Amino acid sequence: MLFHFHYWTPFVEETERFYMNQGFRVTQRIGKHEGTFQEFNPPLEWDDFREKKVLFRIVEMKRGAVNITFGFGKRVMFDHIGLLVSDDEKRKICERARRLGWSVDDGERRTFLATPYGFRIELQTHEDAVDSLDDGIRVTRMQIAVKQDGLEADLYHLLPHWRGEITSVVRETCTLEEVTIDGLAESDVTDPNAVRIRTKESVGEA
Repeated sequence: MLFHFHYWTPFVEETERFYMNQGFRVTQRIGKHEGTFQEFNPPLEWDDFREKKVLFRIVEMKRGAVNITFGFGKRVMFDHIGLLVSDDEKRKICERARRLGWSVDDGERRTFLATPYGFRIELQTHEDAVDSLDDGIRVTRMQIAVKQDGLEADLYHLLPHWRGEITSVVRETCTLEEVTIDGLAESDVTDPNAVRIRTKESVGEA
């Protein structure tokens, strides 16, 4: 199940504010201040640390079955998407990825697959990565810009029960262009990193 995406961005505060306006809550902020990584988690707000010029490694936000993370970067750069899978699904996906020639970084908490398309795929088996699987807030589709053809064909080989939830377009830069999140009140809006956020209803009206 698609549940996650991650960006590096110079617009950390603006990105957090955007997703808060979509009903997401901040669950974690970790950043470097005076040479060490520190937590700036809620109930702290930006007015409490903005003047410290923290370089955020990660800000995590959740709503329903959606998890969004981002950290500071000098430019907007798409890093990875995430799939919530069972332990058995993860094992089979990793086997298929190795047969495709993709590298697999199998960690204790999460596993990353390095695709040849300019982004990574995270495999997550811990359901506490999301708030709820039952409230109807979930990612149902993503459109990713890649530099070469073949992504959909590889995903059909890689993923069990694949239904074409990820589509691609060939462009000069790899980026996440569009995410459909069912259950949001606001539809067809664009976040500070140029990711278009849609709902199932707005897709149907397009």
